[in-house]
Formats: sequence, C-alpha cells, structure tokens
Amino acid sequence: MRINRIRHDIAVLGDALEVPGIGHLPVNAYVLLASEPVVIDTGLSLPGRDFMDALGTVLDPADVEWVWLTHPDRDHTGALFDLLDQAPHARLITTFAAMGIMSCERPVPLDRVYLLNPGQSLDVGDRRLTALRPPLFDNPSTVGCYDDRSGTYFSSDCFGAPMETAELATADDVGYCVPSVVRAAQHLWATVDSPWVHTVDEAKFSATVSTLRDLDPRRILGAHLPPAEGRTAEYLEMLAAAPQADPFVGPDQSALEQMLAGFEPAH
Repeated sequence: MRINRIRHDIAVLGDALEVPGIGHLPVNAYVLLASEPVVIDTGLSLPGRDFMDALGTVLDPADVEWVWLTHPDRDHTGALFDLLDQAPHARLITTFAAMGIMSCERPVPLDRVYLLNPGQSLDVGDRRLTALRPPLFDNPSTVGCYDDRSGTYFSSDCFGAPMETAELATADDVGYCVPSVVRAAQHLWATVDSPWVHTVDEAKFSATVSTLRDLDPRRILGAHLPPAEGRTAEYLEMLAAAPQADPFVGPDQSALEQMLAGFEPAH
C-alpha cells in the first residue's frame, strides 16, 4: 500500500487491483484526522494487503473513534473487523441495510454500530460529516460523506476509473493522468459498476448530479480514483453524460479460453 498525505488532516491508504483487460483499479481507504479520527473504508479482502500496518503509519489504530463504511462490498471491508478489534472505542458508521448485508457473513456487534441515513450528519469534534448517496453506486446501501471543514466529498465507487498502471492508480493526484483518458476510463467504470445507468430516467438522474453541483466540493476522494482536486465541475459533466456511454460487454467463454491458453507454457 502507498500512503499519500494530501492534506494535514487527510491521508490516503492507496492500493490497486489489476483487472485483466481493463487496467489497474485504485482501491483507496482514507484517514480523516479529525479531533475524533475517522477511517473511511478498510481496503481489499485479500491476503497480504497489510492494511493495519499501513494505517499504523498514520495514527495508532487504538485512537480511531469512527469507521465510516461506505458500503459492505469486499473491496471496502478487508480489515474492518481487525480494525474494530484494535480500536476498542470506535463506532461503525453504516446503514441498516449494510448492517444486514454484513451480518450474512459475520455478526456485527450492535453496540458498536452508529446508523446514519443519507441527509443526516454527525459531529466528529472539529467538523461535521454529512451522509450523501453518490449519483452512481453498485450497492444499494452505498453512502458517501461530505466533510464541511475540508470541503471534501468521499464518493465511494462514484467517479472511479481504472488506470493504465499501478503507479498511476496509487498516485497522489489524478492530474498525473491525461484528462481525456480519465474521462473514458470513468465512463467505462460507470458502465461496469453501475450498468443500470443506461436505463435511468435522465431527469431524475440529473437531479442527483445537481445535488453535488450545489454542494461544490473542493475535492473528490473516491474509492477507485486517485485524489481529484478542483475537478468537480468537470467530473459532474462526465457523470451527466454517463447514461449515453457505450454499454460494457464483458468477455465471454470463448475469450476466457483464449486468455487461459495464453497462460499455458509452450511445449
């Protein structure tokens, strides 16, 4: 994992996952160094990712007061229970639906849960975090959050984009990437992660984009995008065009067999 300290009070715990035929997908978690420290998502559920070691370079896990889970997909929950074990005073911010989904795999300690619905806010000492569902999502319990002190929107899967290399996927700013390439990758990700975008009522979808436009965050910190400073207007325009993007059609069995044949050693 790579640690990117993009502000004095925000650190990125950056990881990446190679997706054959698509690219290197950023997988970010965040540490918000509020007076009541908040960890936003907890990394991949794969062995050897060393999330807790990476977190320990930013702060003592025992000092974490809040864990904000944007949604309970396995690329967000990797170190969740390890963190709850090592942060005995931390509360898990989630929704009723997400709590139910997680409980299908492992019981969630109800006395550690803090249920927060979209539109509600939470005071974490020196700032307020407001729960806002992003316009695009792949899990019905997804809830991002807006930090009113730093002007940052933590957008979960929304705005994601596979990068050309692992280095770009874990970069400290999306500005290292060519804007036109990022836009194409964002539309690809939108159609992979939220295929329903092609069937939406565009007026209603546009209203969800307008909510973020009215908020006008200074930066967007997504789970699957390098940190994006000062690009809100550009990325909201990208979202508005997502329903017209080409639908994603994945490889079929024939393509898989060709791929596997390429892995076979030559005789």
